[in-house]
Amino acid sequence: MRILIVEDEKALAKLVADRLTRDHYTVDISNDGEEGLDNALSGMYDLLILDIMLPKKNGIEILKEVRKQDKEVKVIMLTAKAELEDRLLGFGSGANDYVPKPFHIDELAARVNAQLNIGKAVENVLEFGDIILDYKASKLRCKESDEDVGVNNKEFQLIEYLMSNSDRILSREMIYDRVWGMDSEAVSNNLEAYMSFVRKKLKIIGSRVSIRTIRNMGYKLEYDA
Repeated sequence: MRILIVEDEKALAKLVADRLTRDHYTVDISNDGEEGLDNALSGMYDLLILDIMLPKKNGIEILKEVRKQDKEVKVIMLTAKAELEDRLLGFGSGANDYVPKPFHIDELAARVNAQLNIGKAVENVLEFGDIILDYKASKLRCKESDEDVGVNNKEFQLIEYLMSNSDRILSREMIYDRVWGMDSEAVSNNLEAYMSFVRKKLKIIGSRVSIRTIRNMGYKLEYDA
């Protein structure tokens, strides 16, 4: 899943991004309101973390513009303003949660996880065919063989994206944007390398799930039942 942080305190934004990356999220950062709004309106994000006090355009303005277009994306307001009227303004504009500064980084991570937990199984896993992706243990397991294997952060994000979109073909560009981020300097062979890593791990655990390469279109997860 992908998160956008709109925060002008660069050190804080990086701290939050680093913490959320540990939970297997792809995280982008915008340091001013105008850039933040452009990115937020791209439709690429599952959750936005918006500071209220931002240069060029404040977080409430961003939130209002986003809600005109997208009613589903989760939004957490992150701000030094803790007065009741400010919280009510944020919720009234469509925020899902509100975290006043200063905050504990693990509390923010827990709130993000809570907002994005909708759609996951109670056990905090994702399933497709005969495989189970365990969010807590960072492991991929085959239900039939009961074998499991650890997956690193990029492998986790790649297989999660494929499993969550098993009903459609994902282009190379879509996968790059989702897993590596818009501003990534990843070289073009990174995707093929990680596809190879995940394919090998599917074989290791004895799964009948495969990643099909569709020429000139992209990739799709398939299960040989």
